[in-house]
Amino acid sequence: MAKTALTRMEPAPPERLSDVVGEVTALAPERVIVDPSLVEAAARAWSPNTIRAFLSDIRLWDSWCRLSRVTAGEATAQTVAGYVRALSGQDHDSAAARATETRAAATIARYLVSIGWAYRMAGRDDPTAAPLVRLELKAARKVLGTRQRQARAIRFKGEGSDLDAPASGVSLGVLLKATRRDLLGLRDRALLLTAYDTACRCSELAGLQITDIDGPDTDGAGVVEIRRSKTDQDGQGTQAYLSPVTMRAIAEWRSKAAITRGPLFRRVETWFDGSIRSVGEGPLHPGSITLIYKRLIRQAFDKRMLGDISETEVVRWIKAVSSHSIRVGVAQDNFAAGESLPAIMQAYRWRDPKTVLRYGAKLAAKSGASARMAARFHDK
Repeated sequence: MAKTALTRMEPAPPERLSDVVGEVTALAPERVIVDPSLVEAAARAWSPNTIRAFLSDIRLWDSWCRLSRVTAGEATAQTVAGYVRALSGQDHDSAAARATETRAAATIARYLVSIGWAYRMAGRDDPTAAPLVRLELKAARKVLGTRQRQARAIRFKGEGSDLDAPASGVSLGVLLKATRRDLLGLRDRALLLTAYDTACRCSELAGLQITDIDGPDTDGAGVVEIRRSKTDQDGQGTQAYLSPVTMRAIAEWRSKAAITRGPLFRRVETWFDGSIRSVGEGPLHPGSITLIYKRLIRQAFDKRMLGDISETEVVRWIKAVSSHSIRVGVAQDNFAAGESLPAIMQAYRWRDPKTVLRYGAKLAAKSGASARMAARFHDK
């Protein structure tokens, strides 16, 4: 698997492009693509993450066809409909269905998009466009539900409603205190603070370059240029605020790690005894950022910094944390502070208000009318 795209969304490496061409060619009649330029243009237009998902989806589809004893290039709407039923857990009769893991409704829909693209680019009729498949997808959504599981939020001071209270539980404030007092800890602190200030996605954080940071100004604050992101594939770019505390953490990390140019966040390698071995030259892998969050939660627990929390609960926490956990926490903290929806969307580059409102739904439930009424009577 390729390493991943940086925030600058560099073109996918040639081997990725050839992989796309290869998968589509396998579906084409006589294994000859009618319009190769269409496939190559699509591969160049897609982000590396999209290419990676496309290749994964098509390979899973190919496996389904093999297990179903169907030639992938000649699959019909009935073949796709069977795949949807298996993916949604509605069919366990065939060997292919029993070997298929149940997926979320959104994942199934993505698979169909990838399959449809592949067949159209191969010059074949799109079997996913048939009414039968559309109806099976609708049935799958009824069975599975369409609400996506939300990452557990990492808020600055924890899950409490009092923003002036000390940080407690699994919170950014506690994780910052749990970091090590060496190069690894300096990197982790700079990363956590930047993630919170900017609400950047992991690919955006990993792609930050030294030249993207402007400041500090007279107040010690700075600005970071986010040149390209998931919602900005054309690279128009946007800016995000960095607090004086974050700017100091970045400066200390850069100074101790002797970073003068190139990627801001990098891998810190350690020896078997945990001591620092070296700092990498290349960017931190986006996929490792979630692992850093999980490691810091475990670190805080082992240092007895999470309060009255059991081993079982910390395991649940670690399982529920994802690359979006700080991003969700930022949204909830802003709602708790009384910031408006448009202000939150503008500051943190959200385009869909439904996403932001979904992030704030749990917080709203805890602080809404029903919660206030319950507290009024139970406190008596």
